[in-house]
Amino acid sequence: MLCTRCQHFEAAPDGVVCAHCAAAGAAPVAPPHGHNAWLSSPVGLGRAAAVLLGVVIAADLFAIWADLMMYDVVGDIADGDAGEAVQRRASRADSLFATAGLVQTAALLSSAVVFLVWFHRVRVNAEVFDPFGHRKKRGWAVGGWFVPVVNLWFPRRIALDIWDASSPWNAPRSHGLVNGWWAAWLISFVAGRVGFSAYRGAESAPEIRQAAGQVLFADAVDVVAAVLAILFVLTLTRMQDTKARSGPAVPVPLSG
Repeated sequence: MLCTRCQHFEAAPDGVVCAHCAAAGAAPVAPPHGHNAWLSSPVGLGRAAAVLLGVVIAADLFAIWADLMMYDVVGDIADGDAGEAVQRRASRADSLFATAGLVQTAALLSSAVVFLVWFHRVRVNAEVFDPFGHRKKRGWAVGGWFVPVVNLWFPRRIALDIWDASSPWNAPRSHGLVNGWWAAWLISFVAGRVGFSAYRGAESAPEIRQAAGQVLFADAVDVVAAVLAILFVLTLTRMQDTKARSGPAVPVPLSG
């Protein structure tokens, strides 16, 4: 059985802690209250989440095209061109802009549902690997995304705990990918709301053009965030699958 203290090494045959924890004088520690984690493969959900995040990227690229059309035609109107051709382009750009928003919303909702199911799955798995290494309770893996203000940092903190628990035994991996994904997502999240708020309140052609530029920036950053999210999902899924298949860690001989 695994050591009840570190959950990394096999317990000594005549005890409940491993040789490392015994040498350190560590007393057995019971798992957290209500601990009932079990391993379940995240591979299928991880692949599904990655595919749907790819759909988000496609929707964002379509939105970027619509943003560029809106930015271009409104620029012509701001410059004083009010001809029939420009009016037709403006009508088409407005229709594409609205359609892109609907497509993005549908892609985001579908990917979010699968991503959250996957995120909860890997959180439970991480609890099996290390039941003592999590700063937030399991329910926050989903709830943390919906509570205002705390959703700006809780998911990242949970993701880092999952990442650390899922890293190879005694070989923690860099947090660079997690931090990069989260930074891009936050920028996209804030920029998107600022841009759409400016667009709804814009009245003159210059104001609409400026707002379209802000939305364009947000959509471009969202592509980056979605690419990093795919890498995060696939990498963490692979880490957990590899760790689960490797079994308990083999203790390194103690010195002295």
